[in-house]
Amino acid sequence: MSLHDKTIEELHDLLVKKEISATELTKATLEDIKSREEVMGSFVTIAEEEALKQAQSLDAKGIDADNVMSGIPLAVKDNISTKGILTTASSKMLYNYEPIFDATAVANAYGRDMIVIGKANMDEFAMGGSTETSYFKQTKNAWDQSKVPGGSSGGSAAAVASGQVRLSLGSDTGGSIRQPAAFNGVVGMKPTYGMVSRFGLIAFGSSLDQIGPFAPTVKENAQLLNVISSYDTKDATSTKNQVADFTSKIGQDITGMKIALPKEYLGEGIDPEIKENILAAAKQFEKLGAIVEEVSLPHSKYGVAVYYIIASSEASSNLQRFDGIRYGFRAEDATNLDEIYVNTRSQGFGDEVKRRIMLGTFSLSSGYYDAYYKKAGQVRTLIIRDFDKVFADYDLILGPTTPSVAFGFGDKSKDPVSMYLADLLTIPVNLAGLPGVSIPSGFVDGLPVGLQLIGPKYSEETIYQAAAAFEATTDYHKQQPKIFGGDN
Repeated sequence: MSLHDKTIEELHDLLVKKEISATELTKATLEDIKSREEVMGSFVTIAEEEALKQAQSLDAKGIDADNVMSGIPLAVKDNISTKGILTTASSKMLYNYEPIFDATAVANAYGRDMIVIGKANMDEFAMGGSTETSYFKQTKNAWDQSKVPGGSSGGSAAAVASGQVRLSLGSDTGGSIRQPAAFNGVVGMKPTYGMVSRFGLIAFGSSLDQIGPFAPTVKENAQLLNVISSYDTKDATSTKNQVADFTSKIGQDITGMKIALPKEYLGEGIDPEIKENILAAAKQFEKLGAIVEEVSLPHSKYGVAVYYIIASSEASSNLQRFDGIRYGFRAEDATNLDEIYVNTRSQGFGDEVKRRIMLGTFSLSSGYYDAYYKKAGQVRTLIIRDFDKVFADYDLILGPTTPSVAFGFGDKSKDPVSMYLADLLTIPVNLAGLPGVSIPSGFVDGLPVGLQLIGPKYSEETIYQAAAAFEATTDYHKQQPKIFGGDN
């Protein structure tokens, strides 16, 4: 009995009326996961025992009629700490790591009676754009299993798109929620930096990382963000500027809303059919009453270069803690302390992680710091100012999420620069700490296209308002891949 063709509100209604129990919903979810997992490869760990135990406890307590998330299963990206449930960051380095604490986002989900059903596959330590760098398995695109699901949150996106779960959590450092959301035809939100606590998120780029939600629809995505966002004293970058209800503007008219369309987002490197799709979407927003005008974000072309200096520098610092001493993998062929460090890190990290550690260490090294890291920080400021200028006159920015639809396995993995350039449109949002969402906007060659809406800080409600207005006049979000019972 699959239940994941029903919205969260429909499932909640069934739970409140006792037409199904939390245990039955959890069992049905586990059935959905297992029946598709051999094809999809979305999960590193399926937390069956823990999930069923929590569901039974919840049934004994009773479903909260006022809490739409009560009893709803949730998949969590495998770099987000879950107490007593394996958290590997899809790396050999953490193949046996069971945290003794929950990430704040997970604790918030538990606090709203959600059920963690498993840990989703990802690029190792969130470094990659295709989930091909995972140590454990290869996750497939829900629409075409010969294509990548995107990354680094590929498992989280594919699990929702394939109907294994209704909701999941990912993390976004340079596009790692929005890009796989686009590739799999689901809704993925990267919130304002600090809106969701990073406590318990295995750090990659600390000034860029942000946890966020995946869902099939805009409203469900907003409902999950309501659950996970909170001010947290355990995260020094957590913001007190919290929003009461991210769904509050959904359904409101967008007449008169000013939307900017940057010419750089439709220029060189963008697939012509993607460009055509986004221009058609812009026309749709105009039909809904919005004002869409072309603008310029001149420094966005430097985003990829700036990102790979800053993110890699922060990663080289953050990943020093993985040394084989306290937890995780330890090389067995070491005879002294130096060899423990060197052999463990050589054998425990994959090629992409080692590449970024070396790039970051070089950028921070004496004699090169000013030329690379300092310069990158200065250009980051110019990118932020570009956004500030646009948002002085416009409510939102519209553009494609990705330059192309999902690509084939191996197409870019042997060419790191080509892979890095695939994040061209998402990276500037992280550099500026802004919120951005990817929503389905059509198909090219049978594969989903993602439309990205970007807003100023703390404008998630407005982003959801515009995204929901577009969604209400299209049926892209209703289409499902064959593995989920659809025609595509």
